[in-house]
Amino acid sequence: MLNRRHIRVKVMQTLYAFKGNESDDFSKDQKFLLFSIDNMYSLYLLLISLLLQVRKRAVTDLQKKQQKLLATKEDKNPNRKFINNQLLELLSNDSELKNQLETYKINNWEHDSEYVEVIFKAITSSELYHEYMQTRVSDFKEDKAFVIDVFKDIIAPNEKLYDYIEDKNLTWLDDLPTVNTTILKLLRKTKLTNTKYHFTPKLYKEEEDQQFALDLFTKTLLNRSLINKEIEQKTKNWDADRIADIDYTLMQMAICELKNFPSIPVKVTINEYLEIAKEYSTPKSSIFINGILDKLVKEYQQAGTLKKMGRGLL
Repeated sequence: MLNRRHIRVKVMQTLYAFKGNESDDFSKDQKFLLFSIDNMYSLYLLLISLLLQVRKRAVTDLQKKQQKLLATKEDKNPNRKFINNQLLELLSNDSELKNQLETYKINNWEHDSEYVEVIFKAITSSELYHEYMQTRVSDFKEDKAFVIDVFKDIIAPNEKLYDYIEDKNLTWLDDLPTVNTTILKLLRKTKLTNTKYHFTPKLYKEEEDQQFALDLFTKTLLNRSLINKEIEQKTKNWDADRIADIDYTLMQMAICELKNFPSIPVKVTINEYLEIAKEYSTPKSSIFINGILDKLVKEYQQAGTLKKMGRGLL
């Protein structure tokens, strides 16, 4: 679920907030970094559980209509297509997902049910819903397509839900695009069979990714003084106050990665930090950072200090 770029962003945020120096004990900051990354999985569970709660809300709505004193023919014999949606039933019956929701104590929607109501009304008032409910029977393909469209077009862009997520955890806003993409990918790949663990993906794609996060954070901090000297030599014509703090942090990380992670290609490192700069810093930051890193890489290559393993890594 988590890609290396997102890990780099998490490391950047933790380094940016770090106020000590390389001689200090930063074990608490390492724990915060891992907690921040792990919290992304909580956001995933929160959003996937919203689908379950919307289905429950639909069941409640149907039951209330059937119990009305002056129930209409439609109330007595309602279209159950939405609550019988096969993909939503798979989610509801997924024991592993249920265990994860309990383990991570994801019970937000029980306390903040008004947001379930907001999403439920947005769905049931949509043209997408009315088209889907034109018939009473559907196959798995149609059910899956409907849930995907609901998540993509109604849930993910909902502004009230966005505000709720921001209020609950500010760092979740950075996680939201990745989590939404993950959910859509899982929904698209869902099949009626072999769904065990399908809705409880691993947080880290590779086992070594967690160690990569810790190593990048630790090695950047431990080598910060030496790295800063290299940056200063290449920015003599720049007023230090004119360099954005985030740019400085990104250059520190990039230089650390170039020198201390031999299995990561130079181009990958540079491209990753340029993309992060475009998203998190000033419009011209990526050009500035690219210029500094390009000069340093050429110097490392000439001095033979750029140690990369494998073909094509330079």
